[in-house]
Amino acid sequence: MHVISYRRIREFILKYPDSAIKLKRWYKWMSKGKFQDHNDLRKRFPDMDYIGNDRYVFNIAANKYRLVALVNFCKQKVYVRFLGTHAEYSRTDCKNI
Repeated sequence: MHVISYRRIREFILKYPDSAIKLKRWYKWMSKGKFQDHNDLRKRFPDMDYIGNDRYVFNIAANKYRLVALVNFCKQKVYVRFLGTHAEYSRTDCKNI
């Protein structure tokens, strides 16, 4: 899958260096994956949640951080829509970003 955009991940890592290993691993697995549907994605990321509107929440670093991505299985594209702390996630309407 093509992940858009890695720049947002790089910027987050600069702000929160302890997220680097987990975010880079998420990016590697996602960009090398060929996920056909929700079930394929769940096999690789068992802790992720579907929140509606084609958006998925991934727990990063033992749920310290959250990544919300819009996943288009047909086009094999993943759009990083939100990346933040758990507290920031709680204050954000991630279904509509």
